Amino acid sequence: MLLLCCLISRHGYSQSKSGIYVDKQGVLRWKKDHSEATFFGTNYTVPFAYGYRSHQALQINHEKAIDQDVYHFARLGFDAFRVHVWDTEITDSLGNLLENEHLRLFDYLIFKLKERNIKVMLTPLAFWGNGYPEPDQKTAGFSSIYNKRQAVTEEKAIRAQENYVSQFFKHVNVYTKLSYENDPDVLAAEINNEPHHSGPKQRAGEYVNRLARAIRNAGWTKPVFYNISESPWYADAVANAEIDGVSFQWYPTGLVANHTLPGNYLPHVDRYHIPFDTIPAFANKARMVYEFDAGDIWEPVMYPAMARSFRGAGFQWATQFAYDPLATAYANTEYQTHFVNLAYTPSKAISLMIAAKAFHILPRSKSYGTYPADSVFGPFRVSYRESLSEMNTEKEFYYSNTTSTKPVNNRNLLHVAGVGSCSIVSYKGLGAYFLDKLENGIWRLEVMPDAIMVSDPFAKAAPQKEVVRIQWKTHALQIKLPDLGVDFTITGVNEGNTFSAKAVSGSIKIQPGTYLLVKNGRKFQNKGNKSSVIKLNEFVAPVSRNTTPTIWHTPHEEVSSGNPFKLQAQIAGLEDSSKVTLLINNLSGVYKTIAMQEKTAYTYVAEVPVELTTPGLVQYRILVEKSKGEFYTFPGNYKGYPYAWDYYQKDSWQTYVAAEKSSLELFNASRDRNPTIYPNLWRSDEKQFITSQEPGQLVFRLASKELGNPEHIMGFQHTFADKIKGRQSELDSFKRLVIKARTGNTQPVQIKIALLTIDGMAFSSTVTLTSAMQELSIPLGNLKPDRFILLPRPYPGFQPFWFKSSAAYSFQVSQAEKLQITIGENLSSSEYEKPYNIEVESISLEN
Repeated sequence: MLLLCCLISRHGYSQSKSGIYVDKQGVLRWKKDHSEATFFGTNYTVPFAYGYRSHQALQINHEKAIDQDVYHFARLGFDAFRVHVWDTEITDSLGNLLENEHLRLFDYLIFKLKERNIKVMLTPLAFWGNGYPEPDQKTAGFSSIYNKRQAVTEEKAIRAQENYVSQFFKHVNVYTKLSYENDPDVLAAEINNEPHHSGPKQRAGEYVNRLARAIRNAGWTKPVFYNISESPWYADAVANAEIDGVSFQWYPTGLVANHTLPGNYLPHVDRYHIPFDTIPAFANKARMVYEFDAGDIWEPVMYPAMARSFRGAGFQWATQFAYDPLATAYANTEYQTHFVNLAYTPSKAISLMIAAKAFHILPRSKSYGTYPADSVFGPFRVSYRESLSEMNTEKEFYYSNTTSTKPVNNRNLLHVAGVGSCSIVSYKGLGAYFLDKLENGIWRLEVMPDAIMVSDPFAKAAPQKEVVRIQWKTHALQIKLPDLGVDFTITGVNEGNTFSAKAVSGSIKIQPGTYLLVKNGRKFQNKGNKSSVIKLNEFVAPVSRNTTPTIWHTPHEEVSSGNPFKLQAQIAGLEDSSKVTLLINNLSGVYKTIAMQEKTAYTYVAEVPVELTTPGLVQYRILVEKSKGEFYTFPGNYKGYPYAWDYYQKDSWQTYVAAEKSSLELFNASRDRNPTIYPNLWRSDEKQFITSQEPGQLVFRLASKELGNPEHIMGFQHTFADKIKGRQSELDSFKRLVIKARTGNTQPVQIKIALLTIDGMAFSSTVTLTSAMQELSIPLGNLKPDRFILLPRPYPGFQPFWFKSSAAYSFQVSQAEKLQITIGENLSSSEYEKPYNIEVESISLEN
């Protein structure tokens, strides 16, 4: 196999069995030269639990799956791996280590990570069952007997853990023939995953010390970490324990929303707050992030911003949770709230690659200001408006979506990667690509297949449900690199790829694969580089699981009357000869059949003419003729011709056409039933949708017996960006914000209503609710810049709750995307113990 020269440089060393140490200031350093050590990567679970079972159910070889996924780890520039080992699958009730299939596969995974120079953090204890998202299986391990609280308090449980970690750290990997202590690529250990401490702090400290000693008594000489963020009340006990470092997590947008969270959440990752700096013993502890992710977020902008904030907080290890295995990413079944995979989420994966670079490049403990000022940090940039993450240096240029940014210097570039197009690469496909310079005039090109979203990836998951469709298609590619010229040759080098051609004006038509690009007149010397972690002809990509047409489309809720409007749908499973047609009518008897055109790859557009946009309702279907005579009608994906005599399905999409100068609804309790609330009000009398006196109308009710939460706030947030898209031309005409609401309290209650913009600014005003349902009007000119609460609430709970943007501009309706209703901010402490109730029927914009 040909070696790829100088593709990815690494800073790791393998000269001794303990390559890093923690200095007196709590900084991880390399023993070789005492330079700061930083590591960035992911968690990954295929050897255990659902990861193991899902591959077994699909009859996929686990070793092959690991090979493929670890290749993509290397391709994305990761140099760190961590996962909580499911101890319940590899132990008995007394903590004896079971040399079984799960442990063997974990050994194999470590072996393959070593081949890619990816370093390992061991977390031997998980404290829970192996079921999620399925029911737990019956296992022999002690974690099937003791729950997470009992595990750190009951003597029998602690003894079982001591026995287990002693054997675990003496275990010899069957593939590397090394114990974890003697493996130079196994760098450190984190004792357990998210401990739930209870009882006296002294007891908690004793537990940490006992486990740390058990590990060290097994011969372990490398750094030992312990979680400090899961049970923050015990932080001083943890900091004073016999450990070298502390571990944190970050889920800034909460978890398991059961749908994609729309809107700008960059304010949620503006900074990582650590409240433990006043503990003297904390100062000399190294800091790691064992898990992080922006749950339920599709936009590829969060990871680099998180990496920036991690470095600002002094972290030197960060591993995302969790990378979706290639074999199951089509359905995102493993962890529904998390979703990242190079093939299936190319933009997010490139964003994670950029984050890895940022984590290694950015200096520790440096601040870049408050969002949006910190959208640019060093050679990195994130933009919610552009759905874009970028890295731009003399030698590297990476971007997560089409960008107008130009590289610092085209002539000095060594590596380019992205999704979409930039000034030096024009590509219409929807997969990621990588360009890497091997020698002067010689480049390696890797092109992934197209990934098309066909369902909400964060909604309830199931193995039979596809959320992203992979499709292999030929696309035009143009490369403008001075080092290659315009008439370079291109040759397929991955297995089975026999493609060979010569570029014309730098352009070629290409399918997914790996290619060698050679400038006219040059010859590839292929001198090789043994330190490279990627080989020239490597390529891993899934094939499509389904070829039936499928559509991803969100209709406008409302559009303006008297104006044409565009309908857009993303369609997969078509052929070059396929036809797409919009079948649309209004309730005034106007019918139209409009051919939809492919505007960009897989995205079809039709313009609805003005004769259909009279006030009222339009309803429509999309007809796909995949091949001659093979018809599919959407919504519903019904096979058959919709005008056939026996076609009886009536499913359709619909959009309201607003009358001139009519109000624009931002929230209506009858339709908007998934607001984000704070605090978590679970009881049936706390969060309700109740009927109003208006027929068919619901009211959203929040009630709390007291504002006893740490922030003394109650409220909710709703995103309305989709509601205003179809009425953009009217937005400047609205003058008032109108809320129809009441309180169940006997006394009037003051609430704050805030509109949040796409740049993370809030503009607010207050109104007073009485026990009578009434419409309260706020002139938009009265809305003033303000802070707002971060919802969903970031986790851990000691992260910032309030945010105020560094931007400064006047309120513009066209920039608004969310609303917040809150109560409690201006109350005195004596009023916190009172009950509070708010009932909201609707919120709208009016002229």
